Amino acid sequence: MRCLAPHPAGSYLSEPQGSSQCATMELGPLEGSYLELLNSDADPLCLYHIYDQMDLAGEEEIELYSEPDTDTINCDQFSRLLCDMEGDEETREAYANIAFPEELPADLKHWKPVPSSSSSLSCLNLPEGPIQFVPTVSTVPQGLWQISGTGTGVSSIFIYHGEVPQASQVPPPSGLTVHGLPTSPDRPGSTSPFAPSATDLPSMPEPALISRANVTEHKTSPTQRQAAGEVSNKLPKWPESVEQFYRSLQDTYRAEPTGPDGILMEVDLVQARLERSSSKSLERELATPDWAERQLAQGGLAEGLLAAKEHRRPRETQVIAMLGKAGQGKSYWAGAVSRAWACGRLPQYDFVFSVPCHCLNRPGDVYRLQDLLFSLGPRPLVAADEVFSHIVKRPDRILLILDAFEELEAQDGFLHSTCGPALAEPCSLRGLLAGLFQKKLLRGCTLLLTARPRGRLVQSLSKADALFELSGFSMEQAQAYVMRYFECSGMTEHQDRALALLRDRPFLLSHSHSPTLCQAVCQLSEALLELGEDAELPSTLTGLYVGLLGRAALNGPPGALAELAKLAWELGRRHQSTLQENQFPSADVRTWAMAKGLVQHPPGATESELAFPSFLLQCFLGALWLALSGEIKDKELPQYLALTPRKKRPYDNWLEGVPRFLTGLIFQPRARCLGALVGPSATAFADRKQKVLARYLKRLQPGTLRARQLLELLHCAHEAEEAGIWQHVVQELPARLSFLGTRLTPPDAHVLGKALEAAGQDFALDLRSTGIDPSGLGSLVGLSCVTHFRAALSDTVALWESLRQHGETELLQAAEEKFTIEPFKAKSLKDVEDLGKLVQTQRTRSSSEDTAGELPAVRDLKKLEFALGPISGPQAFPKLVRILTAFSSLQHLDLDALSENKIGDEGVSQLSATFPQLKSLETLNLSQNSITDLGAYKLAEGLPSLAASLLRLSLYNNCICDMGAESLARVLPDMVSLRVMDVQYNKFTAAGAQQLAASLRKCPHVETLAMWTPTIPFSVQEHLQQQDSRISLR
Repeated sequence: MRCLAPHPAGSYLSEPQGSSQCATMELGPLEGSYLELLNSDADPLCLYHIYDQMDLAGEEEIELYSEPDTDTINCDQFSRLLCDMEGDEETREAYANIAFPEELPADLKHWKPVPSSSSSLSCLNLPEGPIQFVPTVSTVPQGLWQISGTGTGVSSIFIYHGEVPQASQVPPPSGLTVHGLPTSPDRPGSTSPFAPSATDLPSMPEPALISRANVTEHKTSPTQRQAAGEVSNKLPKWPESVEQFYRSLQDTYRAEPTGPDGILMEVDLVQARLERSSSKSLERELATPDWAERQLAQGGLAEGLLAAKEHRRPRETQVIAMLGKAGQGKSYWAGAVSRAWACGRLPQYDFVFSVPCHCLNRPGDVYRLQDLLFSLGPRPLVAADEVFSHIVKRPDRILLILDAFEELEAQDGFLHSTCGPALAEPCSLRGLLAGLFQKKLLRGCTLLLTARPRGRLVQSLSKADALFELSGFSMEQAQAYVMRYFECSGMTEHQDRALALLRDRPFLLSHSHSPTLCQAVCQLSEALLELGEDAELPSTLTGLYVGLLGRAALNGPPGALAELAKLAWELGRRHQSTLQENQFPSADVRTWAMAKGLVQHPPGATESELAFPSFLLQCFLGALWLALSGEIKDKELPQYLALTPRKKRPYDNWLEGVPRFLTGLIFQPRARCLGALVGPSATAFADRKQKVLARYLKRLQPGTLRARQLLELLHCAHEAEEAGIWQHVVQELPARLSFLGTRLTPPDAHVLGKALEAAGQDFALDLRSTGIDPSGLGSLVGLSCVTHFRAALSDTVALWESLRQHGETELLQAAEEKFTIEPFKAKSLKDVEDLGKLVQTQRTRSSSEDTAGELPAVRDLKKLEFALGPISGPQAFPKLVRILTAFSSLQHLDLDALSENKIGDEGVSQLSATFPQLKSLETLNLSQNSITDLGAYKLAEGLPSLAASLLRLSLYNNCICDMGAESLARVLPDMVSLRVMDVQYNKFTAAGAQQLAASLRKCPHVETLAMWTPTIPFSVQEHLQQQDSRISLR
């Protein structure tokens, strides 16, 4: 029996189960009658919590029942509630309709509370007979109605209609124990009868039990309950069918992958965001933070999911996206999440369902929610209707994983569909996904998506609740993976030799940051080491895959590899990676491809469905088809390099690895490349295509390409291994190379460094916002041909510190001498802090005995812009002022921003104190900074220190009145070097203007005084301009 009762006090509400913290909700006084509160929008959970605190106001002690597994019912609270409601018949009727189930006799709805004098039993006397609360009942006597809760620890209540049996008449225990009502969420030991079960509040965690501080929250998952020691005669938390399904689901996901696929390497999980690729483009791509600015998800996947869950709004579906390039291990990571849940490391979820999206990309099929949860995962699950009903009642305890989300591009309309389906209605996949993503179906669940950061669907993920990026292997992790691979393969004697082979090929070592490519390198190394000690890895990606497929191609049916390559290309044009068995030209080709591991049954697929084991393999096969096919016209071939996109019908380059593989297959020697795969007779079209691509590549001007296309051109030239193409590309590189905002991966840094060395000229590099890792930054900076470079301040200072710790004095000196920050624009508080760290590094360096002099980056800075806006500007400006004097060559200080920095009079006063040290300052822009007369007065006091250097002074759009104008007019004749002064859009009147004009007559060196302002009559301005033409009114 449950009632909801108000009380004007705060309440402690439980967080979703699985969280170790409870949030505190402070409620204001609730006023009005019980019926008004009943009909209000007040949360019922708050109401029963509030009423339960009535005992706290009276500071009464609650006595707990002596038996450990039961609690007595606090009938005093219940009686007091009934007494409060007794005077209002309408309220009493409303509460009776809620508190009592419909199947109870109608006469039980008319009652009058009478305090019970019995000490052994809790009793309420009603007009038609008493209601007695019995803490423990072993059997159900005749005449008792049982009302049972469904949550963990929720009691059964027996209501007896008729004469109340005495305590001595209660039958002795005989096996069935009915436990007391649950403890109140407000404090330990509370025995309030008003705590609802999860069935009453289906969207709340089950059960809604949480104690005050220093009291452990109740656990609900079966694994945790068993670990705590479950009493054998205790009522189960879930129905038996749900328990069985839970255990079978755990068994499904608990299985660890075997062999090399089971090698686990912990990689960083980085918080990510999407941003527009350019100001003119609506397409979004992954933002590229600097290496030191990366925000790692502390605690790995479990803590990341838990933290994201705690920050979501209650009863709202949460969308979490895991992004990463092909081959970064996203699918493996999704499997690791499922295994973590099965092993009890994600207690915030009762059920986890993992669905590969290629299983959903079946146009025309009709689905129900049950199909998505039970039939499309790695293994079909058998679940009764009772299981499904239990799951949908608790959506906030569900984690649904959609792996390889980009596979659903054919279904992208669901993101903008107007409505979602009803729960039980069969519908198309588009309708089902619309219901999930628009938070109308299974509302409150957690959706975890894995996807590549490209394509139409990914553009909508910018509104996801949390975005993460899966980073690849570090150099150390790649080498550790090689060791683990040969250990798992039982070839420990080849570990050192395999590692030496990889280190001899720096290009492949840089590509080993991709787990898929690292595994491919290990597979080829294993095959080569079995042949003999003279093994050697190829130096290109094309050679790597030729080595992996060479044996399989020669042992297959005639033309089998070419047919498979055609399938790969056609699927890629449709943005697909799965195919049906009947798509193969013959059963022999299908059998051969499956036997050689070139295609395989993906998890969760039907028996007739196959897929390529990796996206890069599909790219290689697609490039092979372009190299062999006579169906591709010669004039169309260059578009597939995706270097100069066409305006009409552009190639979308979904198979993004095709350009590099295509140039490698076309240009590398036939005997060890294309001929080794398909034989000399099948390469008839290759010679003609080589001439077409060579002519196209040699006509390209690398200096006109964007940074991303330039890097792709360098990769293509490297894969071609053709001296003429390589020399043309590197010799046409411009002397100033900017990669600002373009991500530089380890392979990019390697091939760029190789090209710079071969060019034979000096370069200046801009490496800001590239995300380049410390190893790549150090390798580029250390090149003798790189004379200047710009990079993130935090990354550069970290590089210097690393070089200093490792004793690399020469490289450290070169890195310090080459680094420049000219010009520098501070757009965030972090920029100012990083600039301060740079100055501190110089001061530390100057005080050291083994080094002397200023850092060139600090010494040579001539232009500094400060644009933080009205919020961060006033906070960060004092930090900037403290380091300004370190920039001895500063000529241009721009404190103007479109959103206004608002440094105010205080900022001007602080700045003026630094003028004696800024001997080289020529331009001072103080526009739009909320400067008043006081600021103008402080500025005028400090300006004489700049009399010999200052050429331009701007006070545009401030709040300077006549007194401020007078201060400026008084100092103007002393500024012998000043040429231009701008005081437009201020608030001085004709009096202030006349003072400035009079002072101007004493300054023949001033060329322009711009002082138009709306507070001066236009006739006065015209008159002043007629007297002195140097006064500008524009």
